[in-house]
Parts: sequence; structure tokens; C-alpha cells
Amino acid sequence: MRRFANINDRLDFIEFRQDLLFYRDATSDILYENEITRSEYSDIMDLMDEYRHKIERHIKVNNSKFEDEMYAILPDNLNGNYHFCENITRAFMEDRRWEEVFWELYGDLPKYAYLRR
Repeated sequence: MRRFANINDRLDFIEFRQDLLFYRDATSDILYENEITRSEYSDIMDLMDEYRHKIERHIKVNNSKFEDEMYAILPDNLNGNYHFCENITRAFMEDRRWEEVFWELYGDLPKYAYLRR
């Protein structure tokens, strides 16, 4: 269970989780399950945008560097959890958001051969 510095942060967390329950998409499910805050989600989206722009500019990216940058955003209990990093990019792809990031970072893994275009 997450701990918060004040009641306003806790209330925002609860409201954000309630919103996630209404969206019912792959991304919201992962965010809810892993107790991601609204602020962390915003930072995750910024990171996804950053990687989209790198890919568009043909800058070489790799999942190891991406995961390290994601860990800097995530709460301590998810630090080092590459499954979260992989799953959130896949969820975004399934929700038709930042699809190119998933494909560039994880699309070549044998376990995703069945998803390849």
C-alpha cells in the first residue's frame, strides 16, 4: 500500500484510481494493479513521448536504457521490475498509443512473434 505525505495526495490517488476503473483499457488495468499515481502516469507518458521522438528521428534506442529511465519514475517496489516496463509499453500498443515504442523496444522478442505485423 502506498503512503502519502498528506491527505490531498491520498485523495488524488484515490480519485485517479477511480478514474482508471472507468476507462477499463489495458493501460488503465496495469496502472491500477501497480498503484501508479497520476503524477507517475504523467511522467510515464512524457517518457513514452520522448522515446517516440527519438524513434522518429532515427536515434538508436534500447529497452535497457528505457527501463532504467522508467525505474526513475516508478515507486521503489517496482524498481528493477522489467516486466512492468514491458507490460506498460505493450498495453499502450494494445490501446493504439505509442505503438512504435513497443515495437522498437520489445517487438523483436521471440515471445511477441505472433504479434508482428
